[in-house]
Amino acid sequence: MMQQSKRILTPFLQGLRNLSTRGAATSTSSTAPAKIEKTVNNVTILGRVGADPQLRGSQEHPVVTFSVATHTNYKYENGDWAQRTDWHRVVVFKPNLRDSVLEYLKKGQRTMIQGKITYGEITDQQGNQKTSTSIIADEVVFFRDINN
Repeated sequence: MMQQSKRILTPFLQGLRNLSTRGAATSTSSTAPAKIEKTVNNVTILGRVGADPQLRGSQEHPVVTFSVATHTNYKYENGDWAQRTDWHRVVVFKPNLRDSVLEYLKKGQRTMIQGKITYGEITDQQGNQKTSTSIIADEVVFFRDINN
């Protein structure tokens, strides 16, 4: 059993070592690829909404964006505890999900997001390009605060 797992995992891990750490490449061709392989791009986060979701984009291509905070607790060698907070940019393109998020998701609410991670560039109002990491939401779970 161990040998079989090793035979399966070794090529997989070697392939991971050859991947670039950031960015995406797009290629087009009129012929089908010689080999089509399965890839996985799944992200699940559970955290709190940073600000009320906002409707952006255009009339033809609307998108809802919001941020979610997650955190990690860790302990220093001297016994002190610390907490690191990470902020995640979430975008919603699916029409029904987009409308539900816009209507029901509010700042401070606990939520779980399942989707895909994507990298790109955004041009700010001054014309500067900045790299962007976003989670494209496929599912958004709303949690009710039982204290309210």
